[in-house]
Amino acid sequence: MPHSRAEMEGLVRRWIEEGWTKGSEAVVDDLHHPDFIDHDPGGRTPDNAGFKQGIRDLYAAFPDFGAAVAEVVVDAETGSAAVRWEAAGTHAGPYLGAAPTGRTIRFKGIEILRIVDGRITERWGEWDGIDLLSRLGRF
Repeated sequence: MPHSRAEMEGLVRRWIEEGWTKGSEAVVDDLHHPDFIDHDPGGRTPDNAGFKQGIRDLYAAFPDFGAAVAEVVVDAETGSAAVRWEAAGTHAGPYLGAAPTGRTIRFKGIEILRIVDGRITERWGEWDGIDLLSRLGRF
């Protein structure tokens, strides 16, 4: 199973770049396993369809959203990868119950991915939710 550390890191960086910086749903078809499980679906179905919906929802609220990889840690032997990222976007549509503010909102978070045979099979993701909700004016 193990792909090289460099191949896995490239996959993770492509996933962030195409999925989160360009808003491409095609990255899901290209990089996710058909039986992908999202362990943190945020109320969506925990599968590829739900993950694509999450991309659509994010870009509806933040049309200029862009993310950058801050750090990637890979264990090629176990097929595990962690990525710490930072992002920003203009809050132009409703999100998490917050009306658009027109402000640039900064995000940060971490993703843990399981990769088997060059495809993402599972995801656990955490955003700094308290900070995000505060920036959205929710409290």
